[in-house]
Amino acid sequence: MGKPRVLLADDHTLVVEALTKLLEPQFEIVGTVADGRALLEKAVQVQPDVVLLDLSMPILDGFEAGQRLKKLVPRAKLIVLTMTEDAEVAADVLRSWASGFLLKKSASAELVKAIQEVLRGKTFVTTYLSQNLLNRFARDPQQRAKTLTPRQREVLQLLAEGRTMKEAADVLNVTARTVAFHKYKIMEEFELKTNSDLLRFAMKERLITRV
Repeated sequence: MGKPRVLLADDHTLVVEALTKLLEPQFEIVGTVADGRALLEKAVQVQPDVVLLDLSMPILDGFEAGQRLKKLVPRAKLIVLTMTEDAEVAADVLRSWASGFLLKKSASAELVKAIQEVLRGKTFVTTYLSQNLLNRFARDPQQRAKTLTPRQREVLQLLAEGRTMKEAADVLNVTARTVAFHKYKIMEEFELKTNSDLLRFAMKERLITRV
């Protein structure tokens, strides 16, 4: 049998190069991508055994990309590799679509072990996160009264990244009026008054890491 096939998704070139060098002895790297939309296209094309993805990616964030990947390439195992040390985030993605959750400060041996474990059908969580806390979130998830739709998340992320409505519309293949509708719908539903409020909300939703 050949090596397990791994697809890497991270918008930092140095991280991708380091991961490639680390994993190539034991795994076949079938592609590298730098944003969420490219990840969806590449995954369908190469049909990897494992996808290693960051949560903070441009154009389409890792949260939404992971949900879509689960439907597009259901046989692939998805492992999050992130800087986010938030057990609630880990619990959410593990409940929804991920098979593994690692931090970028995790040891290289832990990453290799994670890939091996998820390929065996197991779930892998970094030792840096408290398993007890993670279990608590998994048993008793906090439900939000309001949640963004997938399209709202896309629009909010693009606008928060500094794109104009026309630029966002071009990315999403919709009209600028449609983008404007989603923007003002978000502001209405979540009681946001200004563009600054919108940016802060995007940070709260983990669509961007800084303004």
